[in-house]
Amino acid sequence: MSITYLEQERIFRLDTPNTTYLIGLVGTEGLLGHIYYGRRLCSARGAELFLRTQEHPYTPDTNARERVAIMDSFPAEYSGHGVGDFRESSVRVRDKNGCSGVQLTYLCHEIYDGKKPLEGLPATFGGEREVTTLVITCEDKALGLLARLSYSVFEDTDAIARSVCFENGGGDVLCLEKAMSGCLDMDNRDFETLTLHGGWARERHMERKRLGHGKFCVSTLRGETSHQEHPFLALLTPGTTQTAGEVYAFHFVYSGNFIAQAEISQFDSVRVVMGINPEDFCWRLLPGESFQTPEMIMVYSSAGLGDMTRCFHRLYRKHLIRSPYLHKKRPVLINNWEGTYFDFDEKKLIDIARESAKLGIEMLVMDDGWFGNRFDDNRSLGDWQVNEDKLKGGLKYLVDQVNALGMKFGIWIEPEMVSRDSRLYREHPDWALAIPGRQPALSRNQYVLDISRREVRDYIMEQVFSVLHSANVEYVKWDMNRPLTDLAGAALPADRQGELYHRYVLGVYEMQQRLITEFPELLLENCSGGGGRFDPGMLYYGPQIWCSDDADAIERLSIQESTAMLYPLSSIGAHVSVCPNHTVGRVTPFETRGYVALAGTFGYELDITKLDARDAAMVKRQTEMYRRFNELVREGDYYRIASYQENHLFDCFQINDSRKERALVFFTQVLNEPNRRSRILRLQGLQPDADYQIRQVDMEGEELLKDTGRTVNGSVLMEGGFPFERLWGDFRCRLLYLEKAGE
Repeated sequence: MSITYLEQERIFRLDTPNTTYLIGLVGTEGLLGHIYYGRRLCSARGAELFLRTQEHPYTPDTNARERVAIMDSFPAEYSGHGVGDFRESSVRVRDKNGCSGVQLTYLCHEIYDGKKPLEGLPATFGGEREVTTLVITCEDKALGLLARLSYSVFEDTDAIARSVCFENGGGDVLCLEKAMSGCLDMDNRDFETLTLHGGWARERHMERKRLGHGKFCVSTLRGETSHQEHPFLALLTPGTTQTAGEVYAFHFVYSGNFIAQAEISQFDSVRVVMGINPEDFCWRLLPGESFQTPEMIMVYSSAGLGDMTRCFHRLYRKHLIRSPYLHKKRPVLINNWEGTYFDFDEKKLIDIARESAKLGIEMLVMDDGWFGNRFDDNRSLGDWQVNEDKLKGGLKYLVDQVNALGMKFGIWIEPEMVSRDSRLYREHPDWALAIPGRQPALSRNQYVLDISRREVRDYIMEQVFSVLHSANVEYVKWDMNRPLTDLAGAALPADRQGELYHRYVLGVYEMQQRLITEFPELLLENCSGGGGRFDPGMLYYGPQIWCSDDADAIERLSIQESTAMLYPLSSIGAHVSVCPNHTVGRVTPFETRGYVALAGTFGYELDITKLDARDAAMVKRQTEMYRRFNELVREGDYYRIASYQENHLFDCFQINDSRKERALVFFTQVLNEPNRRSRILRLQGLQPDADYQIRQVDMEGEELLKDTGRTVNGSVLMEGGFPFERLWGDFRCRLLYLEKAGE
C-alpha cells in the first residue's frame, strides 16, 4: 500500500496490494479530476491523458468561453452543483441569499500513516503500518466552504475508505443540503448493476440488470438501513461471475437514510455517488462549524465477485469490528422467542435452560416479555423494569439459576421505541417523534422515541444499565422494530428540523458506544425486525447482527448467500428453528437446519423441552459440530460455488483456512430431480499441488466425521470438480470436510 503525490504530473496515486487509484489536478484553479481506478499500474506516466483535457472542450484556462461544456463532461473527483455540471452533484449548499452553487477546487493536501476516527461515526481503523491516508482540502471561495476529501488504503486488502468533512470557513451561515461521501466518474463499459433488495423476512436478495442512460439508484427514507434496500451498489463488466470479470463495489458504513446512484451521461461516462439521502436533509453550518459524512468503502476486483467478497470480509474483520468476541467462539445460544413468545415465567425459562445445558447449548436468551406489563406487543415498551410478578425472585434469581447450570444469560431490549400504553409515554408524550398538529402514525402499535435529544438517551441508558448491572447478563440483543415517520423533533428549532434523521442515527451510535463502554465484555447482537439494520455501521458496535426473522433453512439459503457476499459469516446471526417454520410453514429436516445455521453465529429458536429424542440427540451432535468447525467458519475464506438464487435447485459454498490446508464444503439440494446423475462442482482456493482427504460430516454415526475413502488432488478438485451425488428427497444437505493429506 502507498499514497504518493507526483508533483510533475500533478497526480495523486493510491495503491492497494492489487489496485491503483489516480486523481489529477487540472488548470491554474486546481480542478480535481478522477483519472483511473483498476488493476495496479506499474507507472502512472501518461495517465493524465484519461482526463481528456487535450481535446475539445479542453480546460477553463484554454477555453473560458466553454466552461459549461467543460464542466458537463469533466471526470470530477467530487462533483459540484449548479455551475455547469448537469450530472448528479456530490454537494449542495444554500447560502444566505438562497442560492446553491458549489464548485470545489484544490487548496492543499496531507499524506500520513494511520487513520483518524470519524467523530461520532463508525469507521474503519488501522495503525500506522496498516493504513495510509490522503486528505485533499478543497475550497469554494465564494461560500467560504472547505471540504476535506479523505482517502485511506490498507496494506492487507484492496479497499479504499472515503469520506468528506465540510467546514464553514466564512462569516455567514451555510445550509448543507447534500453531502455525498464519495463520487466516481469513469467511462461506461456496458456495465451491469448488482444490488440487494427485499422486504421483511426476505432481506437482501441479489438483483442484476444492465445499466442504461439516465439514473439508477437504490435508497431508503425509512430512517434505518431497511429490509427493502441495502446500502450497496456494484458495477460489473458483462459476464462477470464469481471467478472472472471486473467489479466496482461501493458499500456505505451508515445505519440511516442513504442513496447509492449510478448515472450514464450523454457522453457515455458513468458517475456513481453514495451518501446520506438528501431528501429531508439540511444541516446548518454556523461559521467555524463542520459536518462529517459517513464512510464509503470502494472495492475493485479484476477476478470476479468472489475476490470482492473476500476483500470485504478481510476489511471488516480486521479494520471495522472491534468486539472482544471478534476472534472468539460465540456461545451456542437458545432464544425463547419462537418457543414461548410472551407465554413464559422463570420456571419455564429454567426448564429450557436445564434441557439445553444437557445438549451442549451454552447460553439462554430471554426475549421480549420480561419487563413492565408486557404480556403482548401492544404495551410497555419504554418501561425497562423487570416484571417480578412474572419472573418470581427477579432477574438475578433467574440468571443465577441459569448460571448454576453452566450456562450464560442474555436479554432482549428495544430501547428506541415506546408504546402508547406505557408509563414512559404517559409521563413524557413529547419524547416521541410527532409532527405538531398531526396524530403520529403507529407501527406495531408503537412510536419512536426522539433519541436525538440528550435527556431521552440518558433516561433510556440509565434504565438499561440498571437492569444489566442487577445480574450477570453477558449478551444483549438490541432490536428496532419499525421505520421512522412523523419526523419532527420537539427540541429542534424550525431551521434545524432537516438535521433530525441524521441526529437520530448519531444518537443510536452514541447509545451503543455507551453500552459497550459500560460493559466491555458484553456480546452485543444488533437486530431490526430481523435484518432491517444489517449494515457495516452496526458491526462497529456489535460483532453480529440478526440476519432475518425468517429462520426457515431454505429461505435462509438466499438471504445468507447475499449477506455473506459482503459480510463475514461470523457476523451473521443464524439459528435452528422449529418446524413447521413459523414464517413460511415449511418442514425441513432437523439436520438441514443445523447445516444452514452453521454458516453463521449458530443457535436455536425453539422450545427445546418439546423436542423428541431423535431431534434432541441431533442438537447434541450439532453443538459438537459447531465447536469442531467454528474457528474455520469464523476465520476462513469464503468461496461461492453455486447459487440457489440463480439455479433454483441447489446451493453450494466453501470455506478454506488461510493456509488452504482445510476446507468445509456446504452442499444443499433444495429440489431433487428424477433420472439425473451427480452434479460435478468445481471447488476453489485449494493448493493445486496438494492432495486432500475428504470426509463427510455424519450427524447420526458414532464419529462426527466419516471417512469417504477418497483422497483427491487439489487441482483435480478445482479444475475437474467433485461429484455431489443426488440425495433422496428435497431439502437435504451434505457437509464435506477436506484436510490436506499428511497434515
